[in-house]
Amino acid sequence: MICEHYIGFVYCSILQIKLGLVTDFYSFLSLNVICLQISVTVIEARQLVGLNMDPVVCVEIGEDKKYTSMKESTNCPYYNEVSNDDVFALQVIHSKNLLRSGTLVGTFKLDVGTVYSQPEHQFYHKWAMLSDPDDITAGCKGYIKCDIAVVGKGDNIKTPHKANETDEDDIEGNLLLPEGVPSERQWARFYVKIYRAEGLPKMNTSIMANVKKAFIGENRDLVDPYVQVQFAGQKGKTSVQKSSYEPIWNEQIIFTEMFPPLCKRMKVQIRDSDKVNDVAIGTHFIDLRKIANDGDKGFLPTMGPAWVNMYGSTRNYTLMDEHQDLNEGLGEGVSFRARLLISVAVEILDTTSPEIMSSTEAEWSSQDGAVKERQKRALGASSCEFEKIICEILEEFFLFGSFLEATMVDRKIGDKPINFEVTIGNYGNQLDGVSKPVSGKKKKREGGGESDEEESELIQNSSDEETEDDGDLVSVSSTPPMKPVITDRNYFHLPYFEKKPCIYIKSWWQDQRRRLYNSNIMDKIADKLEEGLNDVQEIIKTEKAYPERRLRGVLEELSTGCRCVCVSPQHSIPDVFIWMMSNNKRIAYARIPTKDILFSIVDEEMGKDCGKVKAVFLRLPGKKGFGPAGWTVQAKLEMYLWLGLNKQRKDFLSGLPNGFEENKAVKGTGLQAVPPISLTYNMKQVFQLRAHMYQARSLFAADTSGLSDPFARVFFSTHSQVTEVLSETLCPTWDQLLVFDNVELYGEATELRDDPPIIVIEIYDQDTVGKAEYIGRTFAKPLTKMVDEHYGPPRFPPQLEYYQIYRGNCTAGELLAAFELLQIGPAGRTELPPIDGPTDVDRGPILPVPLGIRPVLSRYRIEVLFWGLRDLKRINLAQVDRPRVDIECAGKGIQSALIQNYKKNPNFSTLVKWFEVDLPENELLHPPLNIRVVDCRAFGRYTLVGSHAVTSLRKFIYIPPDKRSNNWANTDKKKKKKKKGEEIEDEEPDESMLDWWSKYFASIETMMEVRDCVLSLPEKCGCLVYNKELETEFDHFEDWLHTFNLYRGKAIDDDDQNIVDDDRIVGRFKGSLCMYKLPLSDEITRDVGFDPNMGMFQSIPHNDPINVLVRVYVIRVNLHPADINGKADPYVVIKLGKSEIKDKENYISKQLNPVFGKSFDIEATFPMESMLTVSVYDWDLVGTDDLIGETKIDLENRYYSKHRATCGIASNYSLHGYNVWRDPQKPTQILAKLCKEGKLDGPHYGPGGKVKVANRIFLGPTDIEDENEEHLALTALKHWEEIPRVGCKLIPEHVETRPLLNPDKPGIEQGRLEMWVDMFPMDVPSPGPAIDISPRKPKRYELRVIIWNTDEVILEDDDYFTGEKSSDIFVRGWLKGQQEDKQDTDVHYHSLTGEGNFNWRFVFPFDYLMAEEKIVISKKESLFSWDETEYKIPARLTMQVWDADHFSADDFLGAIELDLNRFPRGAKTAKQCSIDMVLNEQELPTISIFKQKRVKGWWPFVARDENDDLELTGKVEAELHLMTAEEAEKSPVGLGRNEPDPLEKPNRPDTSLMWFMNPLKSLRYFIWHNYRCAIILNLIPVVLRLSLLYFGGS
Repeated sequence: MICEHYIGFVYCSILQIKLGLVTDFYSFLSLNVICLQISVTVIEARQLVGLNMDPVVCVEIGEDKKYTSMKESTNCPYYNEVSNDDVFALQVIHSKNLLRSGTLVGTFKLDVGTVYSQPEHQFYHKWAMLSDPDDITAGCKGYIKCDIAVVGKGDNIKTPHKANETDEDDIEGNLLLPEGVPSERQWARFYVKIYRAEGLPKMNTSIMANVKKAFIGENRDLVDPYVQVQFAGQKGKTSVQKSSYEPIWNEQIIFTEMFPPLCKRMKVQIRDSDKVNDVAIGTHFIDLRKIANDGDKGFLPTMGPAWVNMYGSTRNYTLMDEHQDLNEGLGEGVSFRARLLISVAVEILDTTSPEIMSSTEAEWSSQDGAVKERQKRALGASSCEFEKIICEILEEFFLFGSFLEATMVDRKIGDKPINFEVTIGNYGNQLDGVSKPVSGKKKKREGGGESDEEESELIQNSSDEETEDDGDLVSVSSTPPMKPVITDRNYFHLPYFEKKPCIYIKSWWQDQRRRLYNSNIMDKIADKLEEGLNDVQEIIKTEKAYPERRLRGVLEELSTGCRCVCVSPQHSIPDVFIWMMSNNKRIAYARIPTKDILFSIVDEEMGKDCGKVKAVFLRLPGKKGFGPAGWTVQAKLEMYLWLGLNKQRKDFLSGLPNGFEENKAVKGTGLQAVPPISLTYNMKQVFQLRAHMYQARSLFAADTSGLSDPFARVFFSTHSQVTEVLSETLCPTWDQLLVFDNVELYGEATELRDDPPIIVIEIYDQDTVGKAEYIGRTFAKPLTKMVDEHYGPPRFPPQLEYYQIYRGNCTAGELLAAFELLQIGPAGRTELPPIDGPTDVDRGPILPVPLGIRPVLSRYRIEVLFWGLRDLKRINLAQVDRPRVDIECAGKGIQSALIQNYKKNPNFSTLVKWFEVDLPENELLHPPLNIRVVDCRAFGRYTLVGSHAVTSLRKFIYIPPDKRSNNWANTDKKKKKKKKGEEIEDEEPDESMLDWWSKYFASIETMMEVRDCVLSLPEKCGCLVYNKELETEFDHFEDWLHTFNLYRGKAIDDDDQNIVDDDRIVGRFKGSLCMYKLPLSDEITRDVGFDPNMGMFQSIPHNDPINVLVRVYVIRVNLHPADINGKADPYVVIKLGKSEIKDKENYISKQLNPVFGKSFDIEATFPMESMLTVSVYDWDLVGTDDLIGETKIDLENRYYSKHRATCGIASNYSLHGYNVWRDPQKPTQILAKLCKEGKLDGPHYGPGGKVKVANRIFLGPTDIEDENEEHLALTALKHWEEIPRVGCKLIPEHVETRPLLNPDKPGIEQGRLEMWVDMFPMDVPSPGPAIDISPRKPKRYELRVIIWNTDEVILEDDDYFTGEKSSDIFVRGWLKGQQEDKQDTDVHYHSLTGEGNFNWRFVFPFDYLMAEEKIVISKKESLFSWDETEYKIPARLTMQVWDADHFSADDFLGAIELDLNRFPRGAKTAKQCSIDMVLNEQELPTISIFKQKRVKGWWPFVARDENDDLELTGKVEAELHLMTAEEAEKSPVGLGRNEPDPLEKPNRPDTSLMWFMNPLKSLRYFIWHNYRCAIILNLIPVVLRLSLLYFGGS
């Protein structure tokens, strides 16, 4: 998907593309449109605050929300569900009924930049801590275990191998936090104080104003500004200041967020309130990392009060602003928009303080419903006073600029007069409609007491007259219009010649130069580092060692750090903009940071370009400046700029080239302080420029043939020349000298010697029809020689250098050239070094590069191995039938033999050919080698199929073997504990318990089935699991056979340099090169068996077709979701040549991590069928199945590799069992064959476990009686890389992990596939059956839980008659993932002490995978599901205690969750049972029910109180008994107290009854028992009275 969101806030808009080297992800995303695929996997939640909740997790990304399924009656749900989108906020919500649905439990927020900056761009199995911004005193609201990954184009996500959750259960140790962020984060308040803004542009145009007046009655032409701040998904706004260009707010917005925040940037935006639509005026991002320091002596994010400058679109007031995106902060602003006085402060909250609790009650809700605390009030008097001081301490600044040269003006502009405008803030802006404010000088000198009207002069239009002490001074901000002159067919130039126009602008700003000075100091440190790094890089080019490269990396980090620090987050003076204008329209611009041209008397503090002549390149604004339209230079200026205090301006001309006279605007005396409006140079130097254009390499393919017809155009000053056009090549060798005569440069000779103007070189592709197409551009500085200098070493003649060619953001090749600038003296050109005339009659008058500059050549021989061609695509719908390969290097070349029938056999009949060529002795200057494949057709025609340029021949240079390396050496003896058949059970695992998966899980350190043997198992029979492709580990198996991709078609412009343009690949050439200097040493040719026809390619196999059995093992896949339910129904498809195996009927329903565990056998013939494709499809009930991803493996290179990738070498030799030797050749046969092919002596097996190969002796096990020689040979094979000359690492038994890619989503990984491939020649004995890797079947278990008693259960009810506390207790239990099968005991009524007696049995049958410690559940997700879905869930038993109510919902009292693999042993008595068994669970010794089988004891029930703390709510005596399904069948039991094997009835007190079921008993136990004395005392008078009445009456 396309990521079109500003990362860091819940905010969506389109991003602009921008060239630039950015080290920060946030800066990169704000300037680029990139493709991102974001995956959020919600696995489970723990410790959610609440009682008996039905939680749902909501993943909120931008405007979209996705929900997981609801998990009933739990606060530890298990999900394992995925959501794909762009920006995250994770929320857990109650979802039981209509009354409580939507009740927020907690939230976790994170921005994409934080994830992308992590290793592998992901958080894997981390716990996100939930919190509630509305209740900051409550602490943690629970945890969500999730995976979050952000995948960009070309990124590979490597999923760690983790099959158990032992370490991951440590929540505190696996929090979802970036490195360096403390686990204990605190609540904090972020105070953003908004004081005032100035210099706002006029938003309404005359047309729009008329529209508004007609429809809504608005008749104003002013802006109604307000400030909007966004941070961490929250949004706050100030009030709207009606009709104000200089609004004053004095308000603050307060955000409440965890600190340190996981959202790093704050977005501040000035917006124009409008009845139709609010519009952004300007945007500024505050990076919290730049205004804070997390060191020991650091500080919280603190900023200002400081002015921040906002930039955006031009201030041309048109009806539709085509650059409005710039005002949103997307892309580089091209004009000053406004500036805002703002401050940021952070306060860490003490959540225990009652004041904090009361303050959080005053919360406001923004219009978009974002949860935040927003307080908006007038700031105190002290703040206003400080703001007043900030606004009023002003200094007068002076900006001077001189245009020494204006060249390379794009001819598309037209030939109308052109002028240049310079602005700083709003000063100098001639097209802005702001009215003229009061003079700025008064405010500076008169002090306080000025009116608001006088304050408005801070940012103003200063192009009118202003009062100066020495008279009236008119600021001149633009040059006079001048008609351009043609330079060549592409560019104009302005004929300034000796008269150079100048500009000068007065402006008033707060004097905060110190900030800019500090930035300049850091900048210069970084500059010096980069100069040193460039020198180091030149040295490294000729070195093979890596320490220097590491040093370079460290220095680059330091340099980057300096660059990061040198950007001050607190602005002061706005940037300077230079605009080229034609016909009163703004055409192109350049933006110059103020700090770069700021003057200081201290050299380290001065801007790097202050008082210097620098080249400035103008570009188109906004979207126009990107893509092919923006690659053309709009204009190149040689400019002088100086900015400083007006009182320091006396030396503002000191950096200009000498020899000029000042031309003032006003004639007269006493005007020394008035700056000139132009400079007239009366001193000029004449030079001759010699451009030695030797060659270029790896140029951009501009033609549909995949090649180019390149030529170079060289620009220097107002001169331009071109080289000749070379047809159909990406590596042209022009060997041409371009001479520029009579180049006039103004200034002193010494100045020009040290800092000559730059040379611009543009490379073009010549097209027969239409305009030449732009390829790329580079820059160079010439080596300058003055008249009085000697032309000789060490400076002259200049050396050829490589210059990187750029095409937009991308590199487009390299240019090898040299440039020299020679001064012409009074004697003319006769004193210059002579130029040799043309030497090649065919080339005409073209001058070659002189001998002293062109490289020194030596004779080389290049041998070419022609192996074959593969996967050639059609050309113009015609198949390739008779291809041929042409090799060319430095004008020489050779052709391969013709393949007569490509379909029948794509290999060449003649393997090795060679040619001789003169190449430079310096390897860095070697020209590229071009490979072209042509299809030979009837009548002598041939068609280009594709081409490849080998840019570096260095790796193909032949290096003679080191004869001195054949030393004797012994390897370490492998330690074996016991002879075969004498293993001790407690040291070695029982092999009957082990299978292939035992090796696999042991290798990834997750073997749980035989936990005690994890360390010993891999040593004996390990299987190496590569977390990458096998090709990556073994250099693509190009040890002697290389693969060269053939390209055809025009290259695609892509800013991402890591992406290969696969669409242009039309085939592959397989072969190799070998280059060596002549003559060749006789020692090599005298070797025994040396075949002169094969050259240096001795002992390579024949390339005849061969039949091979390919066995593909597919283990498991980790996928991204393919269906709308967040899952996929994957199955595997294997394709090799014309053979295809579809395993569609065995698709796995609704799984993202399916375990296939299958092998597939395919017979193939190499080379016709050598590209294996393993695809994973998503099964669909209706319609066609969708491709999820595929991986391709070149089997041919593997098969012929010396690393022996046909079948991995096992670590142990076994004849039977799970670790059986699967190669048809025994280790002795393999070793003998390798020795024969390498012409080695051996192998020789000796006594004492020794084997000798060449001059190496290997020591193997001596105590294995059977097949001893096989074990010795295996020892030698595992150390084969130690063999001199021919040794290399042999492929071990392995599993490789390959990325799955989808052609419709290029460069974005769709998952990872674990697999391996075995290959066996058909002419050798059969390899036997495939290894059984079918997935382990879960084992059926039955867990019997007997609830005996409870004690100290909290009493919830009050007796209606007696008022006593009591509870009607019952216990509920279930296994995680089986909530629908929960079981309850009967009720112990009217417990007065918390004691309950049950004698009640729960029975939980389940399927369990021992190795993965997971319960396997298969069930349909819904009534409409087609198949059952398999879930793997941790084995956890949940027990809860409840208070039964008959006329209302039962009351939850407490719970305990036991991980059946590791839970604390139960206490022996109720008294010994305490809450510490839960609080200190990590520190207590644990047991596993799968090992213990039966355990009995007391465990505590716990719940959270109103303060969110755990409290003891009861104790339970339980007995856990685990049995296999077979054991359970032999001794069945009943549920509860039922048959068979019934439990005794509990001995409950007589008071345990229901009053409405037994009213007489209730009267006896509840009333008579408690009130019998009172009843008797009341009955006695009644009886006596009745007796008296009775007897008295008688």
